[in-house]
Amino acid sequence: MDKSFVETYLNFEKVDWAKMQTSTVDTLYMTIVSMIVVFVLGILLGLLLYSLGRKKSASYQILYNVVSIISNIFRSTPFMILMVLIIPFTKTLVGSMIGASAALPALILSAVPFYARLVEIAFREVSPGVIEAANAMGANYWQIIYKILVPESMPALVSGFTVTSVSMIGFTAMAGAIGAGGLGSLAWSEGFQLGNQTVTLVATVIMLLIVFVVQGLGDYFTQKLDKR
Repeated sequence: MDKSFVETYLNFEKVDWAKMQTSTVDTLYMTIVSMIVVFVLGILLGLLLYSLGRKKSASYQILYNVVSIISNIFRSTPFMILMVLIIPFTKTLVGSMIGASAALPALILSAVPFYARLVEIAFREVSPGVIEAANAMGANYWQIIYKILVPESMPALVSGFTVTSVSMIGFTAMAGAIGAGGLGSLAWSEGFQLGNQTVTLVATVIMLLIVFVVQGLGDYFTQKLDKR
């Protein structure tokens, strides 16, 4: 039994370490590039949702509902389905539907609405009294954003970014199953399909290590920024 387990899962001679390294780089590339874009667009969309939600007029409420519905559509669509649906858009934008860069549009479109909701929630948790005090002192809209909203909600923003990043790593694995490359692709094509469980195990362990590093850094910075 022990020998069978070792031969199945721990036969490292079956691992092509050059491909494993390339796949790890692809996974990191997809995660880092997409999360940079997600952070910027998520902050902007979250700020838009927060600003529209505070307005009392009917026109602003209608606009808020429209933006919210569009955001919910992309946020609720399963990633694999979204990636297939936007293949024509991806081919036009990137020039290919295969490779790490081809996964970026779907990764970004799925994660931006999710992070934007976390940003909106973080902004809503800022004490209204602090904002009212800033208004009373003559602060304008943009001053309130970068002097009050963002600093006060920074721990929640970092925490939300960490959660989104961890989810993004999982999305890259799913993207790999349909040709995006990365550790998910390697685990599927050379691990599962060829019955090489050692490759699948090694790819899984590397992805877990990436998740642990991201989560650890996120928790560290969240605690450092938390003034409570």
